[in-house]
Amino acid sequence: MLYSEIIAMSYQRTVEQLYALGHELASTPPHKFDLAYVRAMLEALDHPERRFPSVLIAGTNGKGSTAATLASILRVAGYKTALYSSPHLVRINERIRVNGEAISDAEFGEMHGRVEQVAQQLLHAGKVPWHPSFFEMLTVMAFEYFANVGIEVAVLEVGMGGRLDATNVVEPMVSVIGDIALDHQKYLGNTLAEIAGEKVGIIRQNGIVVTLPQHPQANDVIGHAILDHNARGVSAVKYVPPVSPGAAAFLAGRTMPAAGRNRYPLAVMGEEIAVDSPLAGRHQLRNIALAIATAEELAQFGFQVTPKQVEQGIRETHWPGRFQVLSPSEATHQREMVLDVAHNPAGAWALRSATSETFPGRELTLVFAAMRDKAVQEMAEILFPIAEHVVVTQVANPRAASTSELSQAGERTGVSIFAEETVPAALVRAREVSKREGVVVVTGSIFLVGEAMQAMGMTA
Repeated sequence: MLYSEIIAMSYQRTVEQLYALGHELASTPPHKFDLAYVRAMLEALDHPERRFPSVLIAGTNGKGSTAATLASILRVAGYKTALYSSPHLVRINERIRVNGEAISDAEFGEMHGRVEQVAQQLLHAGKVPWHPSFFEMLTVMAFEYFANVGIEVAVLEVGMGGRLDATNVVEPMVSVIGDIALDHQKYLGNTLAEIAGEKVGIIRQNGIVVTLPQHPQANDVIGHAILDHNARGVSAVKYVPPVSPGAAAFLAGRTMPAAGRNRYPLAVMGEEIAVDSPLAGRHQLRNIALAIATAEELAQFGFQVTPKQVEQGIRETHWPGRFQVLSPSEATHQREMVLDVAHNPAGAWALRSATSETFPGRELTLVFAAMRDKAVQEMAEILFPIAEHVVVTQVANPRAASTSELSQAGERTGVSIFAEETVPAALVRAREVSKREGVVVVTGSIFLVGEAMQAMGMTA
């Protein structure tokens, strides 16, 4: 057997073992979130999380975009930069990156072996009551990998919430709190104030917090948390353009932005740069602003970044599936296509705004799938009315809503709804019912976008 075949088989077994662990609250009886388990594993590994400085980013929507942009800026500035994100689109390795490159299959297997050995030792010694979860294992694996390859800085995206998220064991140089909306209410609370209370758990005593004004309920919680921790709040407002990207480009005498990009002039650190981001949609302006403000704050920790490096880092950001516009040839389905991971009502509204701004007057066909525990009815009522046709489908996930459930959720919108049981079939049906000059929008779940990318032979 070839070495590459051995690695492939070992990697596949590793991934299967991880998926078998499930989510913390998917077990019976439910396991509670507890950072003590993560800390116990890290202590047994001689605390890899203490061997590199980090930035911790929380929020409901946009935290991944902020993290990817910041990591790109730091990489362009010459720092060996790690990015830890979740979930993934196509392959689990995407979650653990250094300088934009995902961890290899061999390294992934090696990290899992080390962490699994520690987990078994802790279980045998009675130091943890059950095996660490999927996300806890991945987080410790990421920290061990980052420490071993000698990164200079890590940009860490919180998985869910903040206070009890596995990533919250680090002592970040800067804590970043993005936009907060209703999502994961079963775990985080039923109001914006309750959810914000979980997010602000990443704030440290005497620390630095980069954020933006948002809903008053969230603002109040964030403001009080900053005061309670004697932290310094930094607003990224100065890096949010005062007008839309199109208007900014027009006023500056520049061409209008192309579909799938945000382009506008911006004053950064005393210089004007040309923002040219692959993260399209008006909602991304706030995420880009948070990344710039955070990069500026890192100077006091020795991470010097110039305006030109900010400009280049923004331009070279790689974060697929976020209002990603594909040409008909790229989509392989003879239609222009948008891939977007809008998975909650706030994300659905952002997508609706972005499509109306980017494709005015164009006919839209929606391919939609969602998890059963999401606000499916509300998302359908936001998104279905903008489409001429909707194709609902079911992804390969036990939490996925069935096509009948999705069809029922959209009944009141009056839109013609087709049901296909697999994602490849849904893409074919969307091509058949849409006009050649129309746009196919694939959204509703990150798992749907991932399966659509796989069906089209794309990688993330």
